[in-house]
Amino acid sequence: MEPPVDISVVIPVYNEVESVGPLYEKLACVLDKLGRSFEILFIDDGSTDGSGRKLAALHQRDKRVGVITFRRNFGKSAALDAGFGASRGELVFTMDADLQDDPDEMPAMIARLEEGYDLVSGWKHDRQDSLSKTLPSKLFNLVTSVASGLRLHDFNCGFKLYRGIVARGLKVYGELHRYLPALAHWQGYRVTEMKVRHHKRKFGRSKFGAGRLVKGYLDLITVVFLNRYTRSPLHFFGALGSLLCAGGFAIGLYFVGYWIAHHNIGGRVPLLLFAIFLMLTGFQLISTGLLGEMLTSSLYYEREPAYLVRHALPPEDPRSSPDSNR
Repeated sequence: MEPPVDISVVIPVYNEVESVGPLYEKLACVLDKLGRSFEILFIDDGSTDGSGRKLAALHQRDKRVGVITFRRNFGKSAALDAGFGASRGELVFTMDADLQDDPDEMPAMIARLEEGYDLVSGWKHDRQDSLSKTLPSKLFNLVTSVASGLRLHDFNCGFKLYRGIVARGLKVYGELHRYLPALAHWQGYRVTEMKVRHHKRKFGRSKFGAGRLVKGYLDLITVVFLNRYTRSPLHFFGALGSLLCAGGFAIGLYFVGYWIAHHNIGGRVPLLLFAIFLMLTGFQLISTGLLGEMLTSSLYYEREPAYLVRHALPPEDPRSSPDSNR
């Protein structure tokens, strides 16, 4: 088993060939000053611009740098999931590779975490992005705060600090990276946020798009549903099915009373069929909930990774300096 380190930094990379070099230089400088052992894990999410070659060169230069390369683009959630799984740090930072996050904030984030929190989420208070990104983001954060019960200003900020046990315990897929603070909060961890500086993008272009926003809102529904019902799907399907059965049963009682009084149903066949439909649908939903309970109990701890790795360059001795590896 690989020895633990004090700090892991997990960085998803997708077509950021001009940014990864300056980002490494800044990170190494800040982390060296902290006087703690560290590793920097770059997750190459199927880049096609030469980012992979640049990252491999950084690994050769400094063995504290690790690189995981995907066979194709699987998305940010998959990259974070791979990074969390490979991390060894007691503390785990995540940040974007586009140089918009500032590594100089790291000591302050560690200090905030040591106040008794398990996750510190960055808040890009003075965000250096266009209105086409900031306005949808404000709406997204408002809706997510209401739905999750966790009051944060910036759920989707990539700059975060986790305790290692938190990061490695999260299951990230789809677009769920947007909701990591909510997922941690629902698991009982203490979550807070901290204002962080946000720089304008220097190289490349943003990967943001309307399609990602729509997927994000759909995944919010998934997150809320999974949080409330994943361990007991019968609570959801059973409640809905029971409601439909009760409606069908009430209509049935009406027909019984009508038949006793009039000895016929008086042309109310469609209503009778509707009552039968309600009860059959209700029983089907209850059965679905029971099947869900059976699947949950047998498959809850079985999980396949949502990505395929082409190759990996693991970090080596985290206490060695770049000079000792040349």
